[in-house]
Amino acid sequence: MADTNDIRSQVESAASQASEQVQQAAATAMSKAQEMASAAGKRVEEATAALGERVKSAGGTLRERGPREGMLGTATGAVADSLEHTGRYIQEEGIRGMAQDLTDLIRRNPIPALLVGVGIGFLLAKMLRR
Repeated sequence: MADTNDIRSQVESAASQASEQVQQAAATAMSKAQEMASAAGKRVEEATAALGERVKSAGGTLRERGPREGMLGTATGAVADSLEHTGRYIQEEGIRGMAQDLTDLIRRNPIPALLVGVGIGFLLAKMLRR
């Protein structure tokens, strides 16, 4: 009887230690995953900000080097304004802000969004078939 209690106690102790080790390993893995996700998120935000700066810079370059007079000058100015505005938007909003704006747009216009999605799916299917 004493041997059975000793064995049961040893098994319970080993199971408890194994459970603690699994919990510690899971906590460590979760912590590492959070660190990696945070680092990846920072890299994405940095890349997004850099993209916004490049788009804004392209607008400035177009404004400087493009024609300034006549209808072509007006069109060049409008495109440059749009590029600069888009670059600022990308820099300020980042991925999260743009995703939220897209979500809001889809909620306000569900049917056109669905039709656009179907159209994109159709085009992708056509491209992949080739």
